[in-house]
Amino acid sequence: MGILSCNFIASSSPILVFILSCLFGPCLGSELSIVTCGSVIKLLNIKHNVRLHSHDVRYGSGSGQQSVTGVTAVEDSNSYWSIRGTRDDLCQRGAPVKCGQTIRFTHVNTGRNLHSHYFASPLSSNQEVSAFGEEGEGDHLDEWTVQCGGSVWKREEAVRFRHRATDALLSVTGEQYGRPIQGQREVHAMSSPSQHSLWKAMEGVFMKPSDTMAFREHIHTEF
Repeated sequence: MGILSCNFIASSSPILVFILSCLFGPCLGSELSIVTCGSVIKLLNIKHNVRLHSHDVRYGSGSGQQSVTGVTAVEDSNSYWSIRGTRDDLCQRGAPVKCGQTIRFTHVNTGRNLHSHYFASPLSSNQEVSAFGEEGEGDHLDEWTVQCGGSVWKREEAVRFRHRATDALLSVTGEQYGRPIQGQREVHAMSSPSQHSLWKAMEGVFMKPSDTMAFREHIHTEF
C-alpha cells in the first residue's frame, strides 16, 4: 500500500480570507505581540525550520484522511491556519489565547481541522496527525491545548500543542516524504516533550483585541 494518494481540488486564496477577516473585525499585521482568536497564521517548528502545512493529498495508509506535513517554503499558501475555539469553549474574535486554553486550528484552504488519533503515522509509526472535517466542523479529536510559560500565548515564544484526547504533542522528527510531496516532512504526535515539539507563530493576520474588551478588562482590574 502506498503512503499517499492524491485528490487535488481548486482552493480559495488565503488573501481573500484575510480581507474578509479584516472586514468583519479589527486586524493587525506584525505589531500585535500576542496571538489572538480569529487570527490566521503560520506555525514554524523551530527544531526543523518547517511550517505546518496541509493540502488535499490523503494518506494512503492509516486513517486515509487529509495529510499534514512540514514545508521549508515560507510563501506557500497551504500553510495558513485559522485559530478558533472549541464547541464547548468559544473563542471571541481578538481575545488573547491563554496558556492552557484549548483551541482548534482550521486549515484555511481546505476548511479541515488539525486532528489526531491512534493511527500510526506513515513514516515514523508515531501517532498520526491529519486534517479532518468539513467547513471547519469535525469532532472532539480536533482540540489542542496551548502550552506556554506565562498567562497568554506570545508571538515570540516557543510553545507546544498537546492533543487533548490522546495527551500527545504536535511534533516533527525529520522524516521526509517522497513523491508526490517530495521533501516535505512528516508531522506526527508524540507523548514526551522535546525540541521536536516546539512551535512559534510566524506570518499571518493577527486579530486585534477590541476596545470593548480592553475596557472590560480595565474595569475588572480596577474593581
